[in-house]
Amino acid sequence: MTDAATDTDALPTIEEVQSWRGHLVDDMTGAELGRLEGTLVDAQTGAPEWLGVRTGRRPGARSLVPARHAVAAVGRVWVPYARDEVRSVPRGDGSKGLARVDEQRLLEHYGIGAETGRAVEIADREERAVTARPAG
Repeated sequence: MTDAATDTDALPTIEEVQSWRGHLVDDMTGAELGRLEGTLVDAQTGAPEWLGVRTGRRPGARSLVPARHAVAAVGRVWVPYARDEVRSVPRGDGSKGLARVDEQRLLEHYGIGAETGRAVEIADREERAVTARPAG
C-alpha cells in the first residue's frame, strides 16, 4: 500500500464527522480545544477535510483543524495537534468555504508540507478556486 493510499484510508467518513457535531475536541494530551461546530468538505469529492472548532466564548472564536487522523469515542474527538497550535491558527470560520490559497496557508500552519496529503490534492486547482466548502 502506498503512503497516499494510507493517508486517504485514514480519513473519517462524512457520516462519522457529522455525528461528532457538538462533541468536545481535545488534543492528544487531553487538553480541551473547544467544541466541534461544523465541517468543511472537499469541494469536488465531498470528503471531510476541516473541523470547525469553537475555541472560545466570543462569537466567531473558531479554529479550523484538519479532519484527517481525527478520532472520536465517548462524546469526544481527538486531533494530533497541540492546543497552542490550534489556538494560533489563522482566523476564519470557513463559513463561505476556503479558497486554495487560504487552505494552503492553514496547511502550512499545521506543518503539512506541499508534497503530502491534502496539499498535493489541491495543488493543481486554481489559486482562488474554492477547495473546501461547508458540509450540507
